[in-house]
Amino acid sequence: MKGFNEVWEWIKPLSIAIILVIIIRNFIFAPIVVDGDSMMPTLHDRERMVVSKIGEPERFDIVVFHATEEKDYIKRVIGLPGDRIEYKDDVLYINGKAQEEPYLQTYKEQLQETAFEGQLTEDFSLMEIIGQDTVPEGTLFVMGDNRSNSIDSRNPSLGVVPMEEMIGKTNLVYWPLNDIKVVE
Repeated sequence: MKGFNEVWEWIKPLSIAIILVIIIRNFIFAPIVVDGDSMMPTLHDRERMVVSKIGEPERFDIVVFHATEEKDYIKRVIGLPGDRIEYKDDVLYINGKAQEEPYLQTYKEQLQETAFEGQLTEDFSLMEIIGQDTVPEGTLFVMGDNRSNSIDSRNPSLGVVPMEEMIGKTNLVYWPLNDIKVVE
């Protein structure tokens, strides 16, 4: 009987630890690996991040969502339900007001340093992309920071993202160790 009690004393804390890990991973935090260059220069391929499943996404948050049954995407929230979104002359307009996008500054500077005088983000309006003037209720309009190399809400195969497909928000890179950072 003494052996059983000793084993039981080991099993109890291990069981509690396993249950806590399952609860935390499924309901609070989860790891994710950046796959691809669509969020460059903010995020890099193969970086590992923590996804928080708590709270609603806000404009300019970086979010993770189910793009397909097999694939999750990481993008930036540009438009919330009811927002009018337009890009004109490389400037983002939300509800008619020009918006600063400091996370794109590196790419915009690179464009200015080259002989290429194009735009980082091509002109568009929501009407041209989704056939509506505003972001539909229950959805988000998302874009990658690497505007010329991102499958995002501008692409008909993805479109606006239903809120129920959201996994959570992310802004903490924890791997590789020399790149640990909080991103905006």
